[in-house]
Amino acid sequence: MDNKVNITTLWIAILMLFCVTLSAQNEIQSPYSNFGIGVPTNRTNGMLNSMGGVAYAIQSPYFVNFKNPASYAVFDSLSFVADASMSIYSTHLETDELRQKGSFARADYLAIGLPITRHWRTSVGILPFSDLGYDITTTRNIENIGEVRYDYSGTGGLVQFYWGNAFKICKGLSIGLNISYLFGNLNTLNYAYFSGQNFLNSRVANINYVDGIYLTGGIQYVTKIQEKHTLGLGLVYENSAYVWTRENLLINTFTGSGFSASTAVDTVVCRFDDDAIRGTAKLPQTIGGGISYSYKDILKVGADVTWENWSRFSMNNTDSKMFKDAIISAVGLQYIPNPTSPKYMKRINFRAGARYSTGYLNIRNQPIQEFSVACGIGFPIRTFNFNSSFNVMFEYIHTGTTKEQLIQQNYYRFSFSFTLYEKWYQRVKLD
Repeated sequence: MDNKVNITTLWIAILMLFCVTLSAQNEIQSPYSNFGIGVPTNRTNGMLNSMGGVAYAIQSPYFVNFKNPASYAVFDSLSFVADASMSIYSTHLETDELRQKGSFARADYLAIGLPITRHWRTSVGILPFSDLGYDITTTRNIENIGEVRYDYSGTGGLVQFYWGNAFKICKGLSIGLNISYLFGNLNTLNYAYFSGQNFLNSRVANINYVDGIYLTGGIQYVTKIQEKHTLGLGLVYENSAYVWTRENLLINTFTGSGFSASTAVDTVVCRFDDDAIRGTAKLPQTIGGGISYSYKDILKVGADVTWENWSRFSMNNTDSKMFKDAIISAVGLQYIPNPTSPKYMKRINFRAGARYSTGYLNIRNQPIQEFSVACGIGFPIRTFNFNSSFNVMFEYIHTGTTKEQLIQQNYYRFSFSFTLYEKWYQRVKLD
């Protein structure tokens, strides 16, 4: 009983931590998040992120792989699995002339998996879908006006709450579906400050509320090709969904500086609440496939390829010409010296991987590509059982370019995740 109480207390603490840090998920620092719905997240769990994000053909009863809902089918019929993660980022932004550093922390996800019937498993969870966050200042000298300072800032992002179900069709074959509710807001605030005394400063405040339904379907097939060798195949499709937008817009002139320290002079546009500008956003469809190979439970390797149809993206007055289709490829591996050894050190998990994306943005004829490498270690938690684990990961992410006066971004990410695998539905037998 004490052990159950300790587990419950631990998960209440993790849930509280998740709720607090989720509010910080919009504190990213990426000027490229100004376009579209913000920067899309990878949406992969902590253990698989350490393997470069490979997930489509990976399944395990000891963690929740929400990137392919068909993977839920391998959850044990008498067990409960929970998975949570958070990360700390160090950011380095640079142009040909300027450098800037920063840091922030955020929650990654919270997910649980449960058995329902012999052939039916389910999972629920919440995770960031996209992030918006930047703060830019620039100045220009305009003829007959003088120096003008422009401040641009953005905060917000979308959150995904999903309910997934998986079904075993036959030996080795399973299908699954995630039904997700997307919600959040995208906030931008733009200022123009004039140095001349004969001009009023201007402000454009935009708060865009977004919500809608998003579907992800998956299929997996896993088979033994020899007694100790296993091959897995996976396929995932995400629909090209339409979500609702409600844009609140305020344009006014003012004197002074800042939002609270200024005095409004004239309101040019004010459209809030019932007068908000209603519209839709079309999210890109995604098709991804992967393959995995396992040698017993010692070695697991995987590779994924994903196509994202960003060229069809649309949202309000966004210029869709800067969006292009993206191809994402990932490879990764996991090694456990001896998964059944009584020695703790031989049961530690070692993971590594890499991911490359051609990018979904094309700005000034420059594709905004992304490359990342990651490594991680998983430590079994003997307090619960060897199937529960504490995982740490380090990831380096490089994106953008300094060409054509654009911005190059380097992220250093340290994350930790906790997975709990606990037996349920077992009655204690008394002698």
